[in-house]
Amino acid sequence: MKILFDLFPVILFFIAYKMYDIYIATAVAIVATIMQVGYLYARYRKVEKIHLITLALIVILGGATILLQDEAFIAWKPTIVNWGFAAVFLASHYMFGNKPIVRRMMEGLIQMPDQVWMRLSYMWIAFFVFSGVINLWVYYNFSLDAWVNFKLFGLMGLTFAFILIQGLYISRYTQQDETENTPVEANSADTTQTADIKKD
Repeated sequence: MKILFDLFPVILFFIAYKMYDIYIATAVAIVATIMQVGYLYARYRKVEKIHLITLALIVILGGATILLQDEAFIAWKPTIVNWGFAAVFLASHYMFGNKPIVRRMMEGLIQMPDQVWMRLSYMWIAFFVFSGVINLWVYYNFSLDAWVNFKLFGLMGLTFAFILIQGLYISRYTQQDETENTPVEANSADTTQTADIKKD
């Protein structure tokens, strides 16, 4: 449900574009994002920074798209968002040392060596940079229809594929931890049995 809620403005943008045009779709996305942020504040009395940043970008770039009648502004929004994430993730390496943002978010769920966390962080940085680049590549090399389809289905598909790859990468180390823990338990049991035999 959270994924659908986060995609709410994008889905409405897609529907409005198919029914009308890019400018009405942009206006719908602006209103939908304002409603989304308003709902979050009304319910939780706080709004995550990502939603506030998204709101600011959609208002600025979407407003420029409508006022200047140039869809390039709204087309740049996914790229700016993704490159912004890449910059924040990279900056966290210097701000938090061996605890980049991805580790701070996931460490409560999984334990991995420091170097693995760093690799995972660089994977996310590369993914964000790639997403920003491919968004512009699609916009400047294909039709507006193709870009709108890619904005919803392509970027979402890339994200799910990357999360799957991340899961497979992480599972290598979680399985390794389980394997390393098993002999310790077995050795403890053997030691106890040996001690019992000696007592007898």
